[in-house]
Amino acid sequence: MDTTRRLRPVGGMVNVSERPLPPLPRRTESVTQASDLISSPCRGFMMRDFRDAKAMAQTLREAIKPKAELTRSESLELIAKVLGCQNWNVLSAAVQSAGEPTRSSGREEVRLDAAILDRYVGFYELANQGVMTISRENGRLVSRLSGQPGVPLFAESSTRFFAKVVDAQISFVTDSSGEAQSLVLHQNGLVIPMPRIDADEARRIEQRLAEKLTSHRPSAGTEDALRRLIDGIRSGQPCYDEMTEALANATRQQLAKLHEEIGEAGAARSVEFVGVGNGGVDVYLVQHERRPLYWRIGLDGRGAISTAWVAPGL
Repeated sequence: MDTTRRLRPVGGMVNVSERPLPPLPRRTESVTQASDLISSPCRGFMMRDFRDAKAMAQTLREAIKPKAELTRSESLELIAKVLGCQNWNVLSAAVQSAGEPTRSSGREEVRLDAAILDRYVGFYELANQGVMTISRENGRLVSRLSGQPGVPLFAESSTRFFAKVVDAQISFVTDSSGEAQSLVLHQNGLVIPMPRIDADEARRIEQRLAEKLTSHRPSAGTEDALRRLIDGIRSGQPCYDEMTEALANATRQQLAKLHEEIGEAGAARSVEFVGVGNGGVDVYLVQHERRPLYWRIGLDGRGAISTAWVAPGL
């Protein structure tokens, strides 16, 4: 699970600033100003306090150590920008002021044998943008999204688990032998499927994400995809075939509001890449006819738009 507050979602085009995957503080803009189309799960599942951001920075330093050296302060500043904050001081203050996340209530934990839990241990792909690692520690499962601290999971049935630090659930899809083939994250009204992958593929995705975060280069196809997305929203007829299913569903739900807001901004006059943001998504400054907007966009392994959101500032 993501431990930073996010778009109105993972990672679809959902207004995630109102209900992200729990608390990472957004900037000071209002929800109506920042229509998060969809989100990448790395921005919002469960950051409890600034120490989680420090853990993410440490993970980043270790991940890129073979290819580059980052100081502690450099990694903290980078994580702050990845999470949408101007600098580390802003992120630290925002997270500390966010308070405790909503905790799951009304759910009762059941005990499962280690043999059942071990069927779920492994790696699951999040839209080619990150890896959800499920491990067994001290008799229960722990979920860990790329670059984030672990989140304990508590069983409520043989296939369904819930977190206590945030209102989120994970269910496992199994084959006839009981082995997990995929998992589904349920959070903030979103249903996010993640297929199971092997360790080699998980390492490739993690390495690609680490390299992307330090590359300062846009991914191939994101600018063209963004231009088509903006045109589609303005016309009221976005191309859902170019989106993941989750993002397409979220876009349909929010299309009326998005059409109005982007219509007010006007057509895109210029599109400028400004950096790499949360979860490795590309950040663009789009000069619309009547005002500039910052757009973030990410593609999955098939080239479909898996993450997209817009805000008046970084």
